[in-house]
Amino acid sequence: MEGIEHKIVDLNGINMHVAEKGEGPVVLFLHGFPELWYTWRHQITAFATLGYRAVAPDLRGYGDTDAPSSISSYTCFHIVGDLVALIQSLGVDHVFLVAHDWGAMIAWYLCLFRPDMVKAFVSLTLPFRPRNPKMKPIAGLRAFFGEEYYMCRFQEPGEIEAEIAKYGSKAVLKKILTDRKPGPPCLPKGNPFGISPDTDIKLPAWLSEEDLKYYANKYAQKGFTGGLNYYRALDLNWELTAAWTGAQVKVPVKFIVGDLDMVYTTPGTQEYVHGGGFKRDVPFLEEPVIMKGTGHFLHQERAEEINHHIHHFIKMF
Repeated sequence: MEGIEHKIVDLNGINMHVAEKGEGPVVLFLHGFPELWYTWRHQITAFATLGYRAVAPDLRGYGDTDAPSSISSYTCFHIVGDLVALIQSLGVDHVFLVAHDWGAMIAWYLCLFRPDMVKAFVSLTLPFRPRNPKMKPIAGLRAFFGEEYYMCRFQEPGEIEAEIAKYGSKAVLKKILTDRKPGPPCLPKGNPFGISPDTDIKLPAWLSEEDLKYYANKYAQKGFTGGLNYYRALDLNWELTAAWTGAQVKVPVKFIVGDLDMVYTTPGTQEYVHGGGFKRDVPFLEEPVIMKGTGHFLHQERAEEINHHIHHFIKMF
C-alpha cells in the first residue's frame, strides 16, 4: 500500500476520491458492490511496478466520494459521465479498463457510449447484458427468481438498509465477502444475510481482519444507500438506453470469472457466455477464462493470476 496517492477531484458536479500509483499508460480500475477502491490494492501496486499508472476511484455514492441523495442521480449516464470527466482529468485520451461486479456493469456502458476512450477492457465476473426491449429489468428478475432475489430486495429505499443496521456493517460485509454459495443470491426478510451470533465466520487467507476493518469503517461512516441506488436505477437505465437496443460493444474485451461465482452460476449466464450470444454482442471478445474453485471476489482471492491475465491481455494493445 506504500506510495499510493489519494486525492479528491472535482468533476461532473461531485467530489470524487481517487487512489493512484505509478507512471505510464493508465489502467482504470472500477470496483463493485459492496466495495471501494481498496478492493484493487493488489492490482494497484502490481501494475505500478509493471510500468502503468494505476487509478482506482471510489465510485459515486461510495467511500470518500460524494453520494447524491436522489436515486435518479445514479443512472448509467451519471456514472459514465463521472468516468469520462475522470479520464479527462488524468490528461489522457483513453485508458485500459478493468472492472468487477457493478464496476463492470458501468464499464460495459462506458464501452458502449464512449468506445473511443477504451483501449481494451477486462471484465471480471460480469458478462455484457444486452437490453431486453420487451421487459424492464426488475420485473424480469422478479418473474425469473422471485421477490427474494437480491436485486428485487434492494428496490425499496431504506428497507435493506434497516436490515443491515440490525446486524452492523462489519458482520454484513464479512458475510458477503466470504460467501461462496453459487447460484442466484436470495435474501429472505428478517435475516437476509443468514447471520447467526453463534456462527463465527473464518476469514479466508486473502481477506485480513485489517482489510475487513477498512471496509467496515468506511461503510459505517457512509452507509450503503449510495451503492444500493445503482440497483434502484436499473429500470430507469432501461428507459434511458432504448436507443442502444441491439448495439454491439466494439472494443477488445477479456472476460474472467470463477466457476463458483454467483453470477456465472445463475441460470442463463453460462448459456449466454458459451453459447454464442456473448461473442455476437461483443465481437472483439477473447476466449473467456473460467477459474476453477474460485468465487466472486477473484481479483482478491487469486490476485497474482488475475494480474497475469490482465497484463497478458492489455500489453497486446
